Amino acid sequence: MSTKSFFAIFKRPSILWPSAIATSFGIAFIIKDSLQGEVFKNPISQEGKVFIVTGANTGIGKETARDLAKRKGTVYMACRSLSKCEEARKEIILSSKNKNVYCRELDLTSFSSIKNFTKRFKAEQSRLDVLINNAGVMRCPKLVTNEGFEMQIGTNHLGHFLLTHLLLDYLKASAPSRIVNVSSIAHTRGEINTGDFNSENSYDPKKVYEMSKLCNVLFTRELAKRLEGTNVTANSLHPGIVDTELMRHMGVVNSIFGKVIVWPFLWMFSKNPYHGAQTTLYCALDPSLEKVSGEYFADCKKTEPADQAKDDTMALWLWKLSEKWCRIA
Repeated sequence: MSTKSFFAIFKRPSILWPSAIATSFGIAFIIKDSLQGEVFKNPISQEGKVFIVTGANTGIGKETARDLAKRKGTVYMACRSLSKCEEARKEIILSSKNKNVYCRELDLTSFSSIKNFTKRFKAEQSRLDVLINNAGVMRCPKLVTNEGFEMQIGTNHLGHFLLTHLLLDYLKASAPSRIVNVSSIAHTRGEINTGDFNSENSYDPKKVYEMSKLCNVLFTRELAKRLEGTNVTANSLHPGIVDTELMRHMGVVNSIFGKVIVWPFLWMFSKNPYHGAQTTLYCALDPSLEKVSGEYFADCKKTEPADQAKDDTMALWLWKLSEKWCRIA
């Protein structure tokens, strides 16, 4: 067959379109693979150490718990749905061959649930080496927590604020220990609405989500100051744009247009949960960060947060308001 005849085959519609589609898929997978980011490669064992991971039944939290279990750590999967948590726990035990993985109910929208979780944890364990505040909601409809706080602020910030406060004694007693707060690049667009922090007058799910992620970084900054000299560190991070259930409330993704046009584009430029968990693991485990506190990370390296995330006056305002709303004396 001549060269001319060979290439003529690919001009046939029955060959051309399947070839073009296959090529497009190949390019998409190559792009996606190249954008997965850094991987935490230190094989350091965590045998004898105890971890709490909130929102550990799916997505980034699940992959974080799986990695910690593979490193022989004792892992508490703190989740709202015990049935989903138990399903994930069984999977993690099988893949890690580590039976020291536990499901415990934790509903961050309920202060009583948070208190019950910490009470039970302290009855079962004598130490806590790393607290990973990972759970979150994004752009949900206007809802409120059990105590009447807007759902995104209540879950993403206030729930973790109270949980951290109740576990600080264990973290200090187990020092050197760490607190890792999963934030987002969305914090760079966030603004603290001091006049309507609880969205009682108006509600924009996108703006409130961005504000809640800014709260994560400001909380970390103030917390790190208050923990100086204790050998307990606190850092926040952006995991990347990750393909998880967190996007379930985004209307553009769930529409027909979104599913056909927008989602394939987002999929190509997003990380999978395994890669999304890498910066969390880096902040939780890397030996070089033992004395590093109050910083913000992305792709396993220290990164500068937005200017508004470095506002110490606002961080203190947020801390005092959070103490008041969480009824911390």
